[in-house]
Amino acid sequence: MIICSSLSDLEQAISSLSNDCKIGLVPTMGALHQGHISLVKTAFKYTDTVIVSIFVNPVQFNNPDDLKRYPRTVEADCRLLEDAGTTIVFIPSVEDIYPEPDNRVFDLGGLDSVGEGPRRPGHFNGVAKVVTRLFDLTKPTYAFFGEKDFQQLAIIRFFTRQLGYPVEIIPCPIFREDDGLAMSSRNTLLDSEQRNAAPAIYKALSNASRLADQRELSPKELIGITVREINSNPYLNSEYVEIVNSLTLQPVTGWDEAAGIQMWVAVFAGEIRLIDNIKLK
Repeated sequence: MIICSSLSDLEQAISSLSNDCKIGLVPTMGALHQGHISLVKTAFKYTDTVIVSIFVNPVQFNNPDDLKRYPRTVEADCRLLEDAGTTIVFIPSVEDIYPEPDNRVFDLGGLDSVGEGPRRPGHFNGVAKVVTRLFDLTKPTYAFFGEKDFQQLAIIRFFTRQLGYPVEIIPCPIFREDDGLAMSSRNTLLDSEQRNAAPAIYKALSNASRLADQRELSPKELIGITVREINSNPYLNSEYVEIVNSLTLQPVTGWDEAAGIQMWVAVFAGEIRLIDNIKLK
């Protein structure tokens, strides 16, 4: 495994690859867990050359405290990646990614008008900045993103197509703990009471999925039930619960409005913000 801590290191590592090599890119912000490793394993099903980036992207944090709190475990991350057979690990500095102020404003097709978008102004524009920069630097054939960030995945697919990047975006299923909690780097910030409470999020989503199958409740009624179920736990407080068209990400009011329908949630456990989602149709 080659560890690249600068742009020149990365250029040298990539130049050592064969000309017809197809690169698989797994962008991460570090604090890796088995969910990230599942992305690496999936990448190796597509290509023999996998680059994993570790970069806590400051421009996608609208809350400075959240950026400060974000866990950083680079040495442990590299051990996990080496065990997974990663070809190249790219650990750039902020100056490497943004050698000058990046003032680009992306057209995200309105996909950022719901869900995380209004609650985290500028977040998805920041995601677009770093992802396109990584595409430019690594020139991947494939890029792998987890479905836990369902809205982010849709937005990345949109601007990748819109900007004409020759990159195939590969979605990867949510990787969960044995108790159902979606794996996230933020889970390490939970105290014991919060961690014990957090699986109730997926339990509420699973219950919503079962109720949705019966089609006896409207989406609005199902949202109300799910909010009450999550908030009944004293350690959890839902920020939002939405039911949306899986393609347009716009809210639906009836089950026949879209071929694919998703429920997504953001929930606070103390100050730690957790997101999750489930397919309803």
